[in-house]
Amino acid sequence: MDASSPLSILLLSLIIISSLFLFKQQRKKIPQITYPPGFKPYPLVGYLPQYLANRHRTVDWIAELLSKAPNNTMVFHRLRLRGVITANPANVEHILRTRFDNYPKGEMFSTTLHDFLGTGIFNADGETWRVQRKTASYEFNTRSLRSFVVRCVHQEIQTRLLPLLARASAMGRVVDLQDVLERFAFDNVCKVSFDLDPGCLDPGLEEGAARDDESSFSTTFAEAFRNATFLSAQRFRYAIPRSWKIKKLFDIGSERSLRESISTVHEFADQIIHSRKKDKQTIEKQDLLSRFVASSDNYSEKFLRDIVISFLLAGRETTSSALSWFFWILSSRPDVEAKILDEIRSIRAKNIGSETNGYDFEALKEMNYLHAAISESMRLYPPVPVNAARAMKDDVLPDGTQVKAGWFISYNSFAMGRMEANWGKDCMEYRPERWIDSDGTFRQESPFKFTAFHAGPRVCLGKEMAYIQMKSIVASILERFVLEVEAKGRCPEKVVALTLRMKDGLSVHVRDRNC
Repeated sequence: MDASSPLSILLLSLIIISSLFLFKQQRKKIPQITYPPGFKPYPLVGYLPQYLANRHRTVDWIAELLSKAPNNTMVFHRLRLRGVITANPANVEHILRTRFDNYPKGEMFSTTLHDFLGTGIFNADGETWRVQRKTASYEFNTRSLRSFVVRCVHQEIQTRLLPLLARASAMGRVVDLQDVLERFAFDNVCKVSFDLDPGCLDPGLEEGAARDDESSFSTTFAEAFRNATFLSAQRFRYAIPRSWKIKKLFDIGSERSLRESISTVHEFADQIIHSRKKDKQTIEKQDLLSRFVASSDNYSEKFLRDIVISFLLAGRETTSSALSWFFWILSSRPDVEAKILDEIRSIRAKNIGSETNGYDFEALKEMNYLHAAISESMRLYPPVPVNAARAMKDDVLPDGTQVKAGWFISYNSFAMGRMEANWGKDCMEYRPERWIDSDGTFRQESPFKFTAFHAGPRVCLGKEMAYIQMKSIVASILERFVLEVEAKGRCPEKVVALTLRMKDGLSVHVRDRNC
């Protein structure tokens, strides 16, 4: 048949039309993907080159991309890792509440942290998670535990933290406030979780004095815990996902160090748990471990260890991260500091629940502006900047983004606080007043917009305790001392481990406020 004949032309036209129709039909089955301007994946490797170029500033880089992406949501992939990253509150609510059962932590996340956290509440899914959540939820809502937390915080502040800062002031010594806050948090959370005092802020440790065997082992435990936390988090940063397993197989490098640190942590925790289970009939304690032991005889020592290590992780890492960034911001905002001090003095003058040299729960509840100032700091610098889950089934998010089964899905708390669509044109400005109602009381935001404490069924059980601790620390420090940050105005370099930390700490000069 002549290619130029009318019949040939007609057949060719029909083939082209049919092909276009079939192509359109196939496109309907493929997720419709939009990219931020100028950001498209390379064949096969996806965004790996861009990821490697920005790995040192991941949270800032992703926030920049999400701010340009349609609906503050984007599809991301590198090599075989594919998923969705979002800073859209409607999508976050869909993931964390509406379709909660479709988005568990997932095998990749739980495997990465399993050596350290086991099946603890922050690394568990399904029935294992539900059992722990039910018991923990009951205990966290008891008045007795809240009172125990207030007493622990008060004692650590008065006997350790304030004396440490007073010595630094008298000697003109610069202190790393991030390190001090991490040690304070670890002492406090060990007391709340184990009824154990590692003494990380003990003056003897600070001055290099000899310590007894028990306190030395507590210090080793604290160091091992810090190392295990950091190295576990680094597993997520490998350019080739899960390539850390090769190092683990041969027990070399960071994986060998991680194994040794985890072994120390587990050994120490097992000793305490074994002792507590043995003595539970004769010793009545108020810490979390004792409460879990008392609630059931069926919990194995490994199960209890995983639970307690998860709580230690949350208590040590999150509050110290939040307060480090808070004090850095406050160093360049004397107006905010003045308002906080006015509020503290007003409460002192009214004698609302204030204790000698400290504050009880009623006094802390009255500190609305301080609550707002801390919340505003966490909006911009959330302790946990990124959270991720795994899609069990195909799904469509409220903004139309399609998610395929097996994809990761991540909501980015760091980016969410920087989205104009969420917080307005002044989203990059530190303004505590956005949290205050006209009558001066603190105004709650949707947890799907302000995600510092997660949301939905997995919302943080320790939220109230975290605010108790943070407000107690800030009020007690500011009432007595002026903290002058050495690098005031220059943003510290961020390090994303399991929390958002400052790479080189936070060096401050301490000065007595009354001098």
